[in-house]
Parts: sequence; structure tokens; C-alpha cells
Amino acid sequence: MNPVRKYWLDNMLKIVTPVLDALSQDNLRREMPVECQKEVTDRENYTYLEAFGRVVTGIAPWLAGKPVSDEEEALRQKYAALVRRCIQVAVDPDAADKMNFSDGDQPIVDAAFLAQGILRAPKELWDPLDDVTKQRLLDAMRQTRSRRPYKCNWLLFSAMIECLLHHAGAPDWDPMRIDYALLKHAEWYKGDGWYGDGDTFHLDYYNSFVIQPMLLDVLDEMRDEFEDWKEFAQAARLRAAHYAAHLEQLISPEGTYPLFGRSLTYRFGAFHALAAEAYHHNLEEGMTPAQVRCALTAVIQNILSFEDMFDPDGWLQIGVCGHQPEMGERYISTGSLYLCSTVFLPLGLDENDPFWSAPDADWTMKKLWKGQNLRCGHALDL
Repeated sequence: MNPVRKYWLDNMLKIVTPVLDALSQDNLRREMPVECQKEVTDRENYTYLEAFGRVVTGIAPWLAGKPVSDEEEALRQKYAALVRRCIQVAVDPDAADKMNFSDGDQPIVDAAFLAQGILRAPKELWDPLDDVTKQRLLDAMRQTRSRRPYKCNWLLFSAMIECLLHHAGAPDWDPMRIDYALLKHAEWYKGDGWYGDGDTFHLDYYNSFVIQPMLLDVLDEMRDEFEDWKEFAQAARLRAAHYAAHLEQLISPEGTYPLFGRSLTYRFGAFHALAAEAYHHNLEEGMTPAQVRCALTAVIQNILSFEDMFDPDGWLQIGVCGHQPEMGERYISTGSLYLCSTVFLPLGLDENDPFWSAPDADWTMKKLWKGQNLRCGHALDL
């Protein structure tokens, strides 16, 4: 196996395995710690679905792929079966780890991440499920409809849940929940590839954590339903490529990146959108898959260099550069941190793809700070 790919795969599995192993044995509540701010007392209601939904959306492209080596294919099949078992447990009314989809606002978020992951690998994570589990899962998704999402990126969570219902052929999927999310995000577009998170612009990584990847996944599932959705999909894809270029340019020659805005404890999940556009072969002209691979590898290596990123039992701890519990906002707990798995989406490309097979290449800031003569960047007038 390509050694860089092996490094990515080994570390993705190091991150996700504790969650999947424990949940598959109905032991997640027993084994996973719940780290959060001391004065916050409700995160146990939400943290388990957070961990599972975010792991699934990160690992799903790899599960949907077709590895070249027999060794990796055996791992892929093992983990696909493990995730399917976890889905069964998560929606089993008699399981200790039956997850909360019905109480509080937070489950809207992580039901959507779970739905997004399933739709990223439907042949592995939806089609093989038994009929009882499918029905329980759809009923769990419907339970989130009893609360209103906030008028920000949360609208996409409600839309993503409807996408899974649509994919499953449920007659009650609601086009209005999708249409409203799309209309508002079209309205909130600020220019040059960036969307507002609601009416206002926030300088943070939420365009990458949620907005751009989930918007495109919603449109990929739904664009053929209505002509205006198809037109929006075309513009959104161009905007996403341009935004991904901005993310790549934020990676310093040393493989660090600016730590600004909310939810920094999602660590290299800040590059979800860049990883997604590399996976979808939607990089802007002039940006090569190899330079994205090298830039993201440098970021991953920097973050993983801090030994206390994990507790002694292998669970993620709050922080960016190791264990920094003061960095966790009130809504952050152990389960939240697993959004970092989204950096690994390009593992869904086989190792003959140029993302993995092309020779190493410097990324934009590494080139510029070496004095290379590059063209200036451009604004996207769309």
C-alpha cells in the first residue's frame, strides 16, 4: 500500500475504532468518557450520537471505495460490517446504546451527519440493512422533525435528513424542508465562494465543517427533482472549488493553519470542504491533487504530533494542539470532536488515483515562501 495512504488509513482507523468497537458491542455509554465544560450537565444526552454520526460521515467514502490491495479490502469489509452493526444498535429500542433522536435540539445535527454518511456509501450502509433496522432508522430521522432548526447552517441538517428519507423512497419526504434550506443559503451567499452562516458573515470554518460539503451532498441527492435545484447545484459546485482553494492557501509552509472562530476542537475537520472537493475531483484549475494531499498530510502530522490528543484509552480529548479543555465551547463534548474524521474523505479514492499516485508537490504557501513566481489569486464573480 502507498505509505502515505497507509498513514492516513491507520490514523483514521485509530480515531474511529474506539467509537465503532464500543457501539457495536452496545457498550458506548459505558466506555466513552464525556468531557465538557464543568458547568454543562446535559451532554450525555447528545454526545453518543455526535460521536457516531460524525465518524460515519468521515469514514463513509472509504467504505464506498474499492481498494486495490487485498489487505485494505479486508479492512474495508470489516469496518463496513462494523458500521452496519452500529446502526442496528443505535436504533434498537432495547439496546443500552439506543440513541436519542427525539429530545433536545442537538440530535437534529447528528442525525444529519449520520444521514450524510449513509448517503456517502448507500450500497454499504443502507442497502444491506435488514428491513426492521431500515424502518427504525427512518423513524428515528422523522423524530427530529418535532423541533425547528435554527436559521443558520442548521437548515442543512433538516434538509439532509429529508434526503435520506427521499433516498429510501419514503413517501413523506418533505421538499419544503429542502427548498427552504437551499433558498436561504442562496440568499446568504456573500461572494467569492463564501456563504454566511445565517444573515451575517462569520469568520470561522463553518463553510468547511458543514455548509459547503452538506449543501453539495443535499444537491447531489436532490438536484434532479426541480430545475432550480439543478441550477443551484452548478453554481454551488464552482463556489465549493473556489472555497476549497482558499482553504488550501490557509495551510502554511510548515503545515499549520490559522486558528480562528468557533469549534476549533474539530481539529483537521476544518478541512472537510477541501477533502471533499479533492474526493469529488472538483479542484480549481492550477491546483493539483498531489499538492492537496501533501498539504493535508502536513496538517494531519502536526495535529497528531501532540500525544495528548487522545486519552490513555484512545478517546479524543478536547483541544487542537493536544489536550486544551478551555478551547471547548458549551456545546462541545467528547462526541463532538469526531468531526475531525472528515479530513480523510480522499481515502474513498483508490491508490491509483492521482491524489495518491502523483509525485509529491509543494502547496501554494510553500511555493510562494520559497520565492516561486506564481500567478495572483482571483475572486470568483458568481
